[in-house]
Amino acid sequence: MPVLSEPQRLELLKLLHEKPQMSQRDLAQAMGVSLGKANYCLRALIKKGLVKLENFRNNPNKRRYTYLLTAAGFEEKTRITMTFLKRKISEYEALEREIEQLRGDLKRRQSQLAEHVDRRAGDQ
Repeated sequence: MPVLSEPQRLELLKLLHEKPQMSQRDLAQAMGVSLGKANYCLRALIKKGLVKLENFRNNPNKRRYTYLLTAAGFEEKTRITMTFLKRKISEYEALEREIEQLRGDLKRRQSQLAEHVDRRAGDQ
């Protein structure tokens, strides 16, 4: 049974919000998943009450309907976005610390190399 990761769920909710009339095939292609997985994930979002279909029964062309985010869908999208943003900020701050540490290490090594070269030049 396909499982949608949180980043994929966020991407799907964003796509549906931006382009509610996308076909399942277009959604699958945009997300880089199979059509079957896109269908499964859409059904799961509908079942959870995050997405609803509009004009499905009234439209003679069953492939032409709109996926609309519900209020719960907007809340979920916001919640996932906030979680994702917090995680990325934490990763960014950790990366900044690592970069500063590497810069410090590099400066110390350059100083040690300069001292070593100076000592060797003095020995000659």
